[in-house]
Amino acid sequence: MSNKKYSKQFKLDAVQLAISSDRSTASIAQELGVNPNSLYSWVTKYRSELLASEVELTPEQELKQLRKEVAELRQEKEILKKAAAYFAKHQA
Repeated sequence: MSNKKYSKQFKLDAVQLAISSDRSTASIAQELGVNPNSLYSWVTKYRSELLASEVELTPEQELKQLRKEVAELRQEKEILKKAAAYFAKHQA
């Protein structure tokens, strides 16, 4: 797997798209040709930096952001469950 370098501007644009969109991070990553884990990492880093700068979200913005994150985590969990089942089946 290649370790492609992306510019800061590309990462910021990708993060803003992921945060503002109702689509999953995985689908946005696929559209951009980026590893979903990379995009998720960028989003997480952006959010932590945002919190560190003490910028407060409105309750509605926070709720939307948290719901999106929950949906993404559920999707990741399902993918991991399927992968674990696949590997368990094919290892025997």
